[in-house]
Formats: sequence, C-alpha cells, structure tokens
Amino acid sequence: MDLSTTYLGLKLAHPLMPGAAPMVGDIDTVRRLEDAGASAIVMHSLFEEQIAMEQAAARDHVDVHAESSAEATSYFPRPEAYHLGPDDYLSQIRKIKAAVKVPVVASLNGVTKGGWLSYAKQMQQAGADALELNVYYLPTDPAVTAGHIEDTAIEMVKEVKKNITIPVAVKLSPFYSSLPHFARRLDAAGADGLVLFNRFYQPDIDVDELEVKRTLEYSTSSELNLRLRWLAILSGRLRPSLAVSGGVHTTSDVVKAIMAGAHAVQVVSALLQKGPAHLRRLLEDLSRWLEEHEYESIGQMRGSMNLMKSPDPMAYERANYIQILQGWKG
Repeated sequence: MDLSTTYLGLKLAHPLMPGAAPMVGDIDTVRRLEDAGASAIVMHSLFEEQIAMEQAAARDHVDVHAESSAEATSYFPRPEAYHLGPDDYLSQIRKIKAAVKVPVVASLNGVTKGGWLSYAKQMQQAGADALELNVYYLPTDPAVTAGHIEDTAIEMVKEVKKNITIPVAVKLSPFYSSLPHFARRLDAAGADGLVLFNRFYQPDIDVDELEVKRTLEYSTSSELNLRLRWLAILSGRLRPSLAVSGGVHTTSDVVKAIMAGAHAVQVVSALLQKGPAHLRRLLEDLSRWLEEHEYESIGQMRGSMNLMKSPDPMAYERANYIQILQGWKG
C-alpha cells in the first residue's frame, strides 16, 4: 500500500502529522511522535508579540500603560509565560532536528508586516525544513476593511518568501469574504501551501465576577465539516499543497480529509487527549481501510470527492443550505 504524499514539496511517508501544539516543547515527546509514525513535526507558534517584546523592550511599554489601566498587563502574557522565548525557540528547532529524521516545520504567528518576520530566516538557519505562517487576525476596529486584512497577509507572505528558500504554508481562518479568491492571491504571492483552518478560541463571560474568561476546549470531529467543504472547493484549483487542521480524531476523519483534497492531515486535540500512540493507531487503521476498499495509494483517493469530482457538487454550495432547511420536519 502506497501511503506516500507530497506536502510543500516535501516527500513524506504518509499524510499524518501532529499539528502545531505545545507537545514539541519536550524532546522526549517529539521522539515518541516520530516513533508513532509522524511524517513530519510541526512546531507550536512563535508569536509576533513575543518577538516585539524582546526586540523593542515592549515589557516596559506595557508597564507604562498599566498606570492607566490595572487590567492592561493581562492583555498579553508576560514573556516568561510563553512556552519558549525567541532564542529558545531557535534552539528547540536545532534540538528537534538533531533528535528526529523527519522534516521539521517551524511556525510564526502574527498579523502585521514588521521586523518580526525576519525570524523566518533565522528559523531556516536553525534547520527548519519548512515554515507555517499562521495569520491569526481578529479585526475589532470598524475602520479596518476586509481588503486591508487580505493585503497585509499578502505582503507578509511576499516578505517571508523574499528572505527564505524553504517552503511556506499559510495557516488561515475560514472567515474571509471570498476564500477562493484570497487563496488564489496567496498562490500568486508564492505560498507553497494552505492550512485549513486556525481554531478561534472564543471567550466566555463570568456573569458573577463580571470578567471575560479565557476558555480552552478540545476540538471534536464535528469541526471537520467546515474544513472539508473548503478543502473540496479549493482542491485541484490551486498550485499550493492543502493541509487540514482541526477536527481530526478518527480514521474516518482522515479519509474524509484526503478525499476532499488534503495532502497533509494535522492532528492535535486527539494527541493531547490520547497521547502520541494514537497517531500510530490512525496510521494503521488508515492503511487497513484503504486495503479493504481496494485503493492502491493515497494519491488515488486524494481529491476524489472535491468540488470538481464529486457526484453531487451542489452539496458544497448554496443547495446544501437550502435543502437542509427545507427538508426539516418537526
């Protein structure tokens, strides 16, 4: 059975890999992930805010603003609260590269075109085989237009691609006015891959303490459907590789993602809950499933249910919405 895939130009044994998560902060866990069959190691993000604090002495800046608002210091974590500082992050890339034989994908997370993007080059120099540029933008200013958000992301990609030679994947949210058009712009800007999607961690409100609460919940397989739709719509219509991230827990989830068009399948919540060995179970079950359904390779299955090949392409479009609502019976 040929499980091999090509993602970001990298030849991988199969599509399954851990997604960006704090697990890679521990080298023993990284080795366990490789032992479980991980085809690549995706590192957790180094944040623009971390780099800004270090490069521009932003900690003092935060303290100044704290005089006018007692809550200002809680807007962003203190430098010591991050898993790894910028220098430690580069060191961790080197340690992981020395510990494993599979490709290592570093991750930069930010929203502006600034000096922090220079860390992409340092990540390459530290040994990263690829970079995941995580664009996590949550606009709250009514004056900020959708076009400005997209243009900024495009400029970020161009800046990074100008300074490094390793492939770059852009991790996106699903909340763009026309995701296919934006994806085409990212393709033209040089993005080598798209990761669908970022998970937005929604705040809650404590009605007794009158506080906004930060909440963290593991994903479930129900979150995969949004990703399947956009994978299927983009598959076969763009040059960049496609990866799915969010909602992958079972072998069925993996199969669906590949059928929709994924070249790589990232797993996070399931590994945090069940441990690195779960990756091996998914891989073994995937191989068994392909054999039972008489597939000869991953390539044969990839994209077989995308918008262009699906026996019911309207299911990915407005017809699905109408039929579900009109077909409901109380």
